[in-house]
Amino acid sequence: MRKSSFYKEAIQEINYFFGDFYLFDGFVVGEIKEGIVFTWDDHAKKLVEDLTNLYDHDGSNIVYITNRVHSYAVKPSDWIKFYKSDYKLRGYGIISYTSKGLLNVLIEKLFMKNKIKSFENLSDAIYWARDMGKPIISETA
Repeated sequence: MRKSSFYKEAIQEINYFFGDFYLFDGFVVGEIKEGIVFTWDDHAKKLVEDLTNLYDHDGSNIVYITNRVHSYAVKPSDWIKFYKSDYKLRGYGIISYTSKGLLNVLIEKLFMKNKIKSFENLSDAIYWARDMGKPIISETA
């Protein structure tokens, strides 16, 4: 992310021992570090609490993009703990650079309640997140 043209648009960068997260207006790009087994109790709970405080809401207006530039594992069933804690997401984007990563997306979809979309590059994911963040305009009669 740091080498991309989008980096300069980030509002804030948060670094943890398990990953780096780049905050934008309406979306977050996360990069989990090599070899991590990402779980709710060890990683996600702290991240979600911090992001909730920074964005000052439950996440319902946030799109989360995971930029899987490193090899790591996710405990997909932990999405249940996310939802039971009354957190939400507007959308979830996964950038995967391997065929194994695409298989993992299918498994994660089983536990997701939100729009989930996979991408092959950061640019497409960010354009999608920005589009997801646009307000819905309804027509009046």
